[in-house]
Amino acid sequence: MALAKLGVVVLDCPDPRALAGFYAEVLGGTVEGDGEWVDVKVPGGPSLAFQAAPGFVAPQWPRADHNSQQFHLDLTVEDMDAAEKEVLALGATALDAADRTRTWRVYADPAGHPFCLCAC
Repeated sequence: MALAKLGVVVLDCPDPRALAGFYAEVLGGTVEGDGEWVDVKVPGGPSLAFQAAPGFVAPQWPRADHNSQQFHLDLTVEDMDAAEKEVLALGATALDAADRTRTWRVYADPAGHPFCLCAC
């Protein structure tokens, strides 16, 4: 028997509404809320939440020392090249996307959180 159930994944960031908008576009979700806590409701999937974090410092990938990646999201896509084009247009930054032989590519969202586009 499980001790708990996952409620929501929360990303700290400097501007919750802006980052929620990025992920709503990527995941096809809707943004709910304003201010220091904003949710993205994803049809048929779990929600993501975004919380204002004063003094936020973006993780750096890859780094073995302080301020390294603390977690990342794996987002499955059918067409890696098309998805890459879209996330870059939305404000993502490629971190490790040059190797086209792998089944994943690494990016940072506009606040600096790493995420991967992964082939289905």
